[in-house]
Amino acid sequence: LQKSLNEIFGADKYSRARKEVLTYMCSRPMQMALYFCTGVVEDETLFRHYALNVPFYTHFTSPIRRYADIIVHRLLSASLGASPPIKMEKEDIQRQAEHCNDRKMASKRVQELSGDLFFSIFVRVR
Repeated sequence: LQKSLNEIFGADKYSRARKEVLTYMCSRPMQMALYFCTGVVEDETLFRHYALNVPFYTHFTSPIRRYADIIVHRLLSASLGASPPIKMEKEDIQRQAEHCNDRKMASKRVQELSGDLFFSIFVRVR
């Protein structure tokens, strides 16, 4: 797909932007990862990472990026005995996860609308 996009869009001043927007639009249907607290979820199939084919999976990035990553770092640190347990009930962690999911989905929606707007302008100009 990437090779086809590179070949189609040429080298004018808008080619890179067109390619980025269409690449994004092609990847949009992929399922978005959700945060949840394993202590309140009974369905262990939700812990699985389909593409990696592993039964238990957690993902996080640098804790300076997102609050959810701070929580994951703290929980992992506590589970390894490197720090004391965090003082949050599992229901509170789940509420925080749901809030992070809500914010992430709202951000993604704004990003999608922005891409749609750019694409609409592109189509109108062309």
